[in-house]
Amino acid sequence: MTDHTLDTLAGSPGTLPDRLDLGWRRWMRWEVLLLAVAIGIFLINSFASPYFLDPWNLSDATFNFTEKAIIALAMALLIIAGDIDLSVASIIALASVTMGAAAEAGVGTPGLVAVGLLTGLAAGAFNGFLITRFQLPSIVVTIGTMSLFRGICYIALGDGVYRNYPSSFAWFGQGYVWWVFSFELALFAVLAFLFGLLLHKTVFGRQIFAVGNNPVAALFSGVRVQKVRFSLFLLTGLASGIASILLTARVGSTRPSIALGWELEVVTMVVLGGVSIMGGSGTIVGVVIAAFVMGLVTFGFGLLNVPGIVMSIFVGLLLIGVIALPIGIRKLARRWQGVSGRAKR
Repeated sequence: MTDHTLDTLAGSPGTLPDRLDLGWRRWMRWEVLLLAVAIGIFLINSFASPYFLDPWNLSDATFNFTEKAIIALAMALLIIAGDIDLSVASIIALASVTMGAAAEAGVGTPGLVAVGLLTGLAAGAFNGFLITRFQLPSIVVTIGTMSLFRGICYIALGDGVYRNYPSSFAWFGQGYVWWVFSFELALFAVLAFLFGLLLHKTVFGRQIFAVGNNPVAALFSGVRVQKVRFSLFLLTGLASGIASILLTARVGSTRPSIALGWELEVVTMVVLGGVSIMGGSGTIVGVVIAAFVMGLVTFGFGLLNVPGIVMSIFVGLLLIGVIALPIGIRKLARRWQGVSGRAKR
């Protein structure tokens, strides 16, 4: 990159301090910092446990986050558009119970996959219809459907469990496509690539950012705002259905409490990835890196026999921290700009 380009980007005469400031800001991108954190956690885990660097152990570590990360990809688009879906974990449970009932009725593996996907789509469509048709706040609606979907699971199954899944169904959650690379990880990689293209390289992706930044301006610009929002709830429901298939196949059973509390981890993953909780900004790359960060932390805690409650506390603190940190950084940046401006005068 030439000095002229740097000068233009910086909006300054091109002095050395300005060019250094531009370079610093580029290296301070959230994704770069997050990648450094991921590398640091990887190194710490490798020293903390002699079993961490075993290829099969690393492969097992991916099961800690792939199902949540698949939902996080769709949730990222939804949050960028200014909405949120807190019912995703309950959609997983609903889809799992529906698949369990179908398996009890003798439905084969292809049919179970179809049931899981359609249940996720139907739940997402229900959320999207209530929110876009009646102009209800997404956080209120999805808190309600979170209880509704989970309640249906308890009514349908009670304290029981579904276990009679076909043996071929287990491959979706336990199978490997090559060596230590599981089907779940391969599917996540493909979906991450597709979601990246959708958000960053298509007209629909630009519409998502427009809706998240200013829905009224987007509407007057010709964007069909409610259609975009409804489509994103459909996409989030579908992603939850996919995660339900993978999780159910991996554990081989269904209980009403399956995936309980996952909505917190999914939202944390998205926000940690640099997606603004207020909407309008974010990247798929950041969400992917955040998924690996949380997966490495969870696996590291497991190797060190850290209790699960500690992980819950960590996730809660992490969510608070990643929401508060950008606010603090912006305040410091404004203060620095004020000091810098006075120094130049």
